[in-house]
Amino acid sequence: MFFKAIGPVLVLGASATTLAQDVAEDWALVHQPDDKTTIAYVELSSGLTIGFRCVDGAYGAIIAGLPQAGRNDEVRTLRLQVRDRPMRDTRWTVTRDRSSAIAEFPASLARSFREGGPVSLVVPGGSEDGRNLRYNIPLPASPNAINETLTACEKPLVDARDALIPEVAEDSLPDGLVWSAPPRPRHPSNNYASGYAVVSCVVQPDGRVDTCEVESEFPLDGRYGRNALAAMPDARVMSPGETQGQYAPRMIGFRVNFRQ
Repeated sequence: MFFKAIGPVLVLGASATTLAQDVAEDWALVHQPDDKTTIAYVELSSGLTIGFRCVDGAYGAIIAGLPQAGRNDEVRTLRLQVRDRPMRDTRWTVTRDRSSAIAEFPASLARSFREGGPVSLVVPGGSEDGRNLRYNIPLPASPNAINETLTACEKPLVDARDALIPEVAEDSLPDGLVWSAPPRPRHPSNNYASGYAVVSCVVQPDGRVDTCEVESEFPLDGRYGRNALAAMPDARVMSPGETQGQYAPRMIGFRVNFRQ
């Protein structure tokens, strides 16, 4: 569990169309040295809990207490507006309890949330009558706790790539790019039948991808991120609208799904 040994934080308590949150002054911080785990989290009055964690080098973010996702939904879209930034769609992976979701780009989200301020979260069709459910959250700043989770996973406290995240396609390559040689990672030797890793890379003029990073992976101990990165040196993209060898460098992001 994401919140192992923290307490009953997966409680759903939101039903109104718009919910304002009362929050504590700062985020809670938990260290579990035996599990190589560092967690920063905040529990909100509606039952929502937001957390960031590092578990043995794997970084993640979760929102718990959401309206239940559909029975067959593996991913869900949450609309987020942080302070005065534009509202944008973000994609999250649904967990087993279906009221929790894991972010695909957690480190970028952590660096944004640690400043605090007003956050608007919209769950499409999340209210009981089928309307969108909006949470208005006066999020407390938490530079120390969140930074500890980032540092524990060797994630930068400041990263220029954050500005490019909204332009990254979250389930395939961005428009205008196709795989000429898709990555073909091997399923790691573990006890899981399936898993995934979300990877970001920079496209080079000849179509190679480099400067690749694992943005998220699940299960955390499945080694899916490691195996995804190992497949990147042989991967190539093609841009039909450009001359090969003169492609404009750009950041791409994509999800690598593993199944036995």
